[in-house]
Amino acid sequence: MTDPQPKVATRGDKQPVKKILMQTRQAFFFAMGLTFVIDILSITPLLYMMSAFDRVLSSRSGVTLVSLTLVVIAFYVFWSALEWIRSRLMIRLSLRIDWDLAADVFDASFRRYVGRKNVNVQQLLGDLQSLRQFMTGPPVLSIMDAPFAFIFIGIGAVFHPYLAIFAFCACLLMLIVTYLTTKVTTPILKEANDANTEASRVAGNSLRHAEATLALGMLGAVRKRWYDQHRNYLTNQVSASEATGLMGGVSGFLQKALPSLQLALGVWLAMENLITGGMVIVASMLIGKSVAPIQKLMAHWKDIVAARQAYERLNDLLADDFENTQKMQLPAPQGKLDVVQAVGVPPGHNKAVLAGIDFALRPGEVLAVVGPSAAGKSSFAKMLMGLWKPASGSIRLDGVELSDWSHDEVGPLVGYVPQEIDFFEGTVADNIARLGEIDPAKVVLAAQLIDMHDTILTFPKGYDTPLGETGFALSGGQRQRLAIARAVYGMPKYVVMDEPNSNLDEVGENALVKTVQALKANGSTVVLTTHRPRLVGVVDKMLVLKAGRQVAFGDAREMLDAVRKLQVVSADGAAEPATVQAGAVQVQAALPTVAQGGAQ
Repeated sequence: MTDPQPKVATRGDKQPVKKILMQTRQAFFFAMGLTFVIDILSITPLLYMMSAFDRVLSSRSGVTLVSLTLVVIAFYVFWSALEWIRSRLMIRLSLRIDWDLAADVFDASFRRYVGRKNVNVQQLLGDLQSLRQFMTGPPVLSIMDAPFAFIFIGIGAVFHPYLAIFAFCACLLMLIVTYLTTKVTTPILKEANDANTEASRVAGNSLRHAEATLALGMLGAVRKRWYDQHRNYLTNQVSASEATGLMGGVSGFLQKALPSLQLALGVWLAMENLITGGMVIVASMLIGKSVAPIQKLMAHWKDIVAARQAYERLNDLLADDFENTQKMQLPAPQGKLDVVQAVGVPPGHNKAVLAGIDFALRPGEVLAVVGPSAAGKSSFAKMLMGLWKPASGSIRLDGVELSDWSHDEVGPLVGYVPQEIDFFEGTVADNIARLGEIDPAKVVLAAQLIDMHDTILTFPKGYDTPLGETGFALSGGQRQRLAIARAVYGMPKYVVMDEPNSNLDEVGENALVKTVQALKANGSTVVLTTHRPRLVGVVDKMLVLKAGRQVAFGDAREMLDAVRKLQVVSADGAAEPATVQAGAVQVQAALPTVAQGGAQ
């Protein structure tokens, strides 16, 4: 069995999960037909009991008893076979739903997390499992059984109309209790589930910072934030349980009282010679058969509500993710970058952190983005990778809007070094090759470009050394250089590096300079953000940001020369253009060592 692939056909609808369910409706109809036959067969014990009392006891015929018993056993075998077939059918249906949606849900969950951050990916992935388990368990069977309660009401009518009326009233009372239970508990349960999800998310995020939490004495504060959500969950859970308990008490009273009342009605009808003595026993069991589907609904109502919520969340997730599909395949990027009046707003916010960014790069050019802290450099790097869509303006790679380019398509053809570096569970080679098919020559070349080849060979298992949370512990510089190797794997034509030298020593910086020069010789367009002057000396263009706005953009050498002239030329004697001079002031502030020859 091959790995599931995203199915674009499942999206583009306001209710993608419903679309999948509609595609399997014939199987559902067949399951409903089996349920109808199974419910009809469930009256076999009633008929057997009535015949045993009315015919066998009166005739005292052993042959009749044996014949009836053999027929009933045959019906039981057939009944059990149909239940087995229905169970297998529902399992296959659940697997079909999981198979068609798993890849889409996985991809959409990751995209939503990148876009919104405050998202519980584990819950979204767990929703699919919850829906699949719902399809194979008692809750869905209780829904299928519910309409067939009328079968037993009809059987009661065959015996006597009063029995049918009584059974109908009993079912109606149980439905009213079920409806009231749903009306009261569903919103409370939803709030409880949401609070529990948020508490789990807070706990998970806290564990990722466990060392700093303990070292800085923050455990009490972190626990308080988690417990606030947990307490909200407990409060709503208790409220829902109390409401359910009240309705459950009413339901329990009806479950106890109705069979006795039904028996009393049957005895009275027998006393009036309207039904036989055997029918009295059947009548006493008939009410249980009529109300049983409603009781099953109530017993599994919590699971049904949870499955419904999971169904709605999956629909919302896939419907919102529709725009990330339906994209025509495009040729590999060559590195021509055009940024036109781009405005950046973080996902989930409404305040711009970048505005008025406007420049262009040709293939093979290297751009340094400089500026003081909080200038917006990291935010701009995310926009340059298409992780953030510009609120206005455009960022185009080879004429294609980056945020509209499918990451599945363009991702393997570009390089990116984020500020926060993590590695997946896998070997060093797996991570450099981006968890794809490993090309040993490309892996070694990427490591050699950043001078990590010899270092990797000293690891316990070389390129086969496991990484990740439980893998080999890397130093900060080693992590950064491996991230750079991953970014340049395959020599992509477009590479963005966010502070790639923040943890590098002098040897590492020299290797990074060599890597940038190799990319430039390859015709790759490189954009890097930096606070250090060493990298600035090997770039072609420089973009200066301050408070999220573009202060200057131009030739890097002109700006560096202007920085040096600021030391020896007075402001009124400066011969540089105004934009270059303004940029030089900002470069001097961001890279003070440039003026001392640091970028030479």
